[in-house]
Order: sequence, then structure tokens, then C-alpha cells
Amino acid sequence: MDAKITDDDGEAEEASGLRKIIHVDMDAFFASVEQRDNPDLRGKPVAVGGSSGRGVVAAASYEAREFGVRSAMPSVTAKRKCPDLIFCKSRFDVYREVSEKIRAIFHHHTPHVEPLSLDEAFLDVTEDIHGIGSATAIAQIIRKQIREETQLTASAGVSYNKFLAKLASDQNKPDGLCVIRPGEGAAFVQSLPIRRFHGVGPKGAEKMARLGIETGADLAEKDAAWLRANFGSFGEYLFRAARAIDLRPVRSNRIRKSIGGERTFSEDISSGSALRETLDNIVDIVWDRIASKEAKGRTVTLKVKFNDFQLMTRARSLDHAVAGKAEFSAIAHEILAAELPLAMPIRLMGLTLSNLERDEAEEPRRDDGQLSLL
Repeated sequence: MDAKITDDDGEAEEASGLRKIIHVDMDAFFASVEQRDNPDLRGKPVAVGGSSGRGVVAAASYEAREFGVRSAMPSVTAKRKCPDLIFCKSRFDVYREVSEKIRAIFHHHTPHVEPLSLDEAFLDVTEDIHGIGSATAIAQIIRKQIREETQLTASAGVSYNKFLAKLASDQNKPDGLCVIRPGEGAAFVQSLPIRRFHGVGPKGAEKMARLGIETGADLAEKDAAWLRANFGSFGEYLFRAARAIDLRPVRSNRIRKSIGGERTFSEDISSGSALRETLDNIVDIVWDRIASKEAKGRTVTLKVKFNDFQLMTRARSLDHAVAGKAEFSAIAHEILAAELPLAMPIRLMGLTLSNLERDEAEEPRRDDGQLSLL
């Protein structure tokens, strides 16, 4: 769906009594920062992450994605798909600095900003600071300001709830804008392939296909009881999503109980070396988040989702706050080691720090651009 821009955008939304939500998502953020800072990388396939045999891709440029390279992919697989792939070591201090500039732009327009990660956020601009009145116009201004101040591009989705705004921001990537107006949500959702629904990975899409569900329209034909019977509690989300229903507010000052990250793999993994390498990557990113928030916590939790969608969580609590990254990593690896060998391959791994003395974590995010932050 192409972006739609009309002069009465704000008036139409206000008349409906619905909120004006923008979802802004930077385009291949980590990789784009590397290309920005090193002109020799521009226009070339770039991956952020380890290049060794045990390495894992943390983020991929759009040039690399054309070859099928995705985050969470083993580096050897990525290199096989794209022999000219260039690996860069992650620089989270730089990514965080850029992220702070982007968030300052958001707060210039509204105090109602809900960050999901370093490169992604929801904004509620129902009542924007400058009285512009049009969410579409604000999204255009924000994207222009981001480009001018960071030399990076962002995509944005505009709609009347968070679920639709997030779908919209992905519709015209990279460097795109999509607007879903009141009255258009259900039709838009039902036109999508089921893989576009947040939380539905490759294995989930395969299961749904076996059940005759390949599009949002197929999903909308199923009642809540059928979805619960086949997908458990996830079925309730699917029922609402197929109807474009999402009542969640944008929460700028919420109290959270954990900081973490999770990764969904493009290919199931089971070997101990691959699991340990992936855990190292998650530790690096999650600890950067913890340090940036100056958070302290006593409980480390490891989560894995097997390829049959069963979840397993294991936690270890201390009588003191985790002292630093080294202790955080050691505990995480001890938890993992106690479970090896795993009963079956896994499709997702997550790690969190909880029992926080300072509760400032953010919502999880999952896409094919880079690691999710929890």
C-alpha cells in the first residue's frame, strides 16, 4: 500500500475519535550506521556480527538481504548465501549515541514516546506539541529530520492503533511511509500473508498453512475457540490481530520488571557451539541495554522455544545484584550448560535480567533486521 497523503488527514482522524499513532523504524539500523561511517561499505552487502565459523549475524544491510542474509543466521550460512558479504564488528556505543539523537527528535513532537529498541518506537501524536494535527505530516517531518541529523533513513507507519502502525512501517521499507486510515484496518490486515503477523515465524507459518491459513483473511474466518484450541494463548492474539483490534496505549513512562533480548533463528539450531555463540551475542546486546539504563538486577532468566513451539525457561537468582557483564554472561552460560544437550532443536533464544532495582526496560521487538530487545 502506497502512502496516502491528503490535507484532511488530521481532521478525519480527529473526527473518528481514534488515536493517531506513528511507528518509526530505522532501516537496517546497525548495518546502515556502519555504511554511513565507512563510505567503502556503501552499496555493498554488510553484516554486523561475528565472521568466524561460530559467528552469528546480528544485523544485515538491504544489499545483504537481497541474497537471503538475515539476522540470527549463522555466519557460515550467510557467507554461503552471499560470498561477497562484509562483516563488521558491532559498535553499540555508536548505535546508542545515534539512537539518543533520534529519540530527541521524537520528543520534539510528543511526550508520548514508547521506545521498543535502539531503532524503533511508537509515538502517540493525537495531541502533538506543535499543533500540526496530521499524523501523516508529523511522520514526514520526523523522517526528514532524522535524515538531516543522522544521514540515515527511517520508515514510518501511521494508523489508529499500534498493531496497524507497526505493520504499516514495514510495508514500504526502506525509506517509506504507509498510512492506514480508520475503516481500512481490517481489510489491510486480511490482505497480508500470515508471515507478516508479528510473532508468526517460518515454522508457525508452516503450521498455519497445514491448517489452511495462509492470509489474514483465512485467519479471520476462524473463531476464537478454534484458535485457542490450536494455538493456545497465542490464539487470542491472532483472533484480535485478524480483525485489526489493538487497544494498547502508547506508554512512555511504564514500570517494567526486566531487561532482555531474544532472537528467532532463520534456521533451527541445536549444536552446543552455535547455542553458546548466539548466547554471547545476546549477552553483548542485552548488557549494553542494562548499562545504558544503569539498571541492577538479581535474576538471570534463559528462555528457549523448541521447534515444536514448546517454551522452556530457566532462571537463577542471586542474593546480590549482578556485578557486571562478566558475571551476567557466566550465569547465562551456566544455565545453558546445565540443559545441554537440548532435547530438540530450538527456533528462539532469549535472555533477561529481572528483580530490578531500577525498572526501566522496554517492550520486545522481533523482525528480520536485528536482535529483538525485551
